[in-house]
Amino acid sequence: MLKLKTLLQQHSLTQAALARELGVSEATLAQIINHNQWPKRDTHDLKSGIERWLGQRGVNARDCFDAIASRKNNPTVLNKEERMLLKKQVLLPATKKHFGLFRAPFDDNAVQSHEDVFMTPDNRYVREALCQTALYGGFVAIVGESGSGKSTLRRDMIEYINQKNAPVLVIEPYVLAMEDNDHQGKTLKAASLAEAIVHTLAPLETLKRSPEARFRQLHKLLKESSRTGYRHVLVIEEAHSLPIPTLKHLKRFFELDDGHKKLLAIILLGQPELSDKLSERFFEVREVVQRCEVIDLPPLDAHLTDFLAFKFKRIGTDLNKIITPDAIKAIRQRLSYQRGDQSTASKQRTTVSLLYPLAIGNLVTAAMNLAARNAIPVIDANIIHSVH
Repeated sequence: MLKLKTLLQQHSLTQAALARELGVSEATLAQIINHNQWPKRDTHDLKSGIERWLGQRGVNARDCFDAIASRKNNPTVLNKEERMLLKKQVLLPATKKHFGLFRAPFDDNAVQSHEDVFMTPDNRYVREALCQTALYGGFVAIVGESGSGKSTLRRDMIEYINQKNAPVLVIEPYVLAMEDNDHQGKTLKAASLAEAIVHTLAPLETLKRSPEARFRQLHKLLKESSRTGYRHVLVIEEAHSLPIPTLKHLKRFFELDDGHKKLLAIILLGQPELSDKLSERFFEVREVVQRCEVIDLPPLDAHLTDFLAFKFKRIGTDLNKIITPDAIKAIRQRLSYQRGDQSTASKQRTTVSLLYPLAIGNLVTAAMNLAARNAIPVIDANIIHSVH
């Protein structure tokens, strides 16, 4: 919209006056003028209003609009579903000053202890399931979208173990660059899991070279550690990238015992693709499915306002000073979309929610930065809908 911006500057007309005439926020108009990003609705009425306002002031408004970008001729324009999941947003120093904040509410550093973790009844159940598995054994898979809080709950479990001084050894294999096939990355195989277990239990012990000797070594170390009073839990993040053979091998790890006592609990953390791999319809992994409890982490649909209030309270401010109620409604709209069900004759549409902590935090952070740039004191619905 450089043409319109140039016209305003040439005729000493302000964006604020135009925004008042159109009945939109200054942030919305700034997005139109600076980034050619129009609201989803009323584009035609807004254009007509701009042309009429300019004409009343003796400005020739013909061809004052740049072409609206489309995905077809501009691959950088994202579709509706892709726009909802913004890239990582950082609260700018100027934004903190604008809102009178000293800490960012959604940064990783905002979580320093268990008290900083927002808990819903679903999250509490998952946390308890993780802690009980670590303390008493079991095989569970926690499934949730990216940014749903799986890693936060894993850290919360480890903090719980440390605070209780519980005799639990947490074994976490490195999953950097892990993929479910060797064409895209490095697969995590049973041998790598055995290596992680041995190195955790006996860091100075040399790993046996042959698979038979290595697994005997692993079993022996688990028995010795168990007899001294320790429990062991194997925690695998990004478990949706585990190859099927490794998933099948996990059953054998889980069945390691010393008499009646199981020696190794297993926790898998992964995205929804993990549910597909652990489906009862998947014949290859049926023995794993029979032993593994799958728990889903749902979105924060009914808890959005409470989540936001909690996050801002933890940094010492009131939610109502930052975000208006209509903005919270707009957040819900932005992070939901309709998906058609092609499997039914009626082609019913289902509302899909993306109200997960990471997505909410990114959207609100971007909105706060946008409000600060335009000197707007409180985030309203127009600001939320103007974020791109």
